[in-house]
Amino acid sequence: MSGTTHIDPVTYPFGSAAGLEVHPAYAQARDAPGMMRIQLPYGEPAWLAVRYDDVRFVLGDRRFSRAMAVAADVPRMTPGKLDSGMIVKDPPDHTRLRKLVAKAFTVRRVAQLRPRIRRLAEELVAEMVARGQPVDLVEHFALSLPVVVICELLGVPVADRPKFRAWSDAFLSTNKTTAEQFAANREGFREYMSGLIAARRAAPADDLMTALIEARDEHDRLSELELIDMCNGLLVAGHETTASHLPNFVVVLLAHPERLAELRADLDLMPAAVEELMRFTPLSYGPGFPRYATEDVEVGGVLVRAGEPVVVDFASANRDPRQFPGPDVLRFDRGENPHLGFGHGVHHCLGSQLARIELQEGLRALLGGLPGLHVAGEVVWKTEMPVRGAQRMPVGW
Repeated sequence: MSGTTHIDPVTYPFGSAAGLEVHPAYAQARDAPGMMRIQLPYGEPAWLAVRYDDVRFVLGDRRFSRAMAVAADVPRMTPGKLDSGMIVKDPPDHTRLRKLVAKAFTVRRVAQLRPRIRRLAEELVAEMVARGQPVDLVEHFALSLPVVVICELLGVPVADRPKFRAWSDAFLSTNKTTAEQFAANREGFREYMSGLIAARRAAPADDLMTALIEARDEHDRLSELELIDMCNGLLVAGHETTASHLPNFVVVLLAHPERLAELRADLDLMPAAVEELMRFTPLSYGPGFPRYATEDVEVGGVLVRAGEPVVVDFASANRDPRQFPGPDVLRFDRGENPHLGFGHGVHHCLGSQLARIELQEGLRALLGGLPGLHVAGEVVWKTEMPVRGAQRMPVGW
């Protein structure tokens, strides 16, 4: 077991944010003993977990803390850093906040949203056809579907989409935004949400925002800033990943015509197909949120000292042949598919069931309504975001 921290760290992340390839360096790192020391553009060096078992262990073991990142020079892609919200909480604070919104995302309640999501997806496809081809799949379908769903669930005006989309993009951007600009953007987003919360206090509705306000005002279960940051976090998380995955999945399916034909011929395969596409298709460019060891912990043959950060790579873990036979082959008959596309442990994606339905119904509408779906121009990829995906994707049918 090694525990040295003087090893020169290598520059991370590997490869480019453009496209959906998993860089060969991850396979090399999986086969190497121990863990690799890495250096992100900002912050202190960290250990990198790339094997499935190591990633799952770090995400699930309570000896690794997200809250410790608030006071640390956290390994990150940007000058500014995330230091508020549920994502930087540990139990019991994290448990308290998560319970407040968990009821909105139960399997039963989310299943009740499926008919609405299916109608919305079909309407968006019909609008694409009416526009005439080519149409930007990102702007006119992939963004619209999850944005409308999360806005309706939370109680945010869909007409405000350009506002919070700009804040969301700036919030997530990995460009050279300064820490001061990052903080100013966050305050602008908070001011916007504070205004919506004030309006909802004056006129309660049957939505998640009203329920959170009641938890704040009547039961004192969260602070006003926690309320604001939770609503903002749900708004960003509720659309960004699904909006990226939908075009990504289309790209992958078009690159695997046999799988596309298989899915078109039997749409009942859709749930299994979405799970496999989640496993196969990389989403993050770079690491997940770092976890700090609260005590000395052995991970993958390396002794991580108390106070040292570990970052995990989900795409690498999901391509680990120790867990997934033939990991670089896309197949819909894997049966149990314990991918880490929605994370693991206490920070497992709260909206995973909602995302699954959006992805299933989104693909169903596209394949059913656009039988000749194809890319009809240059795909422009995001290059300054931690989430991989198309910024613009013209399609025809």
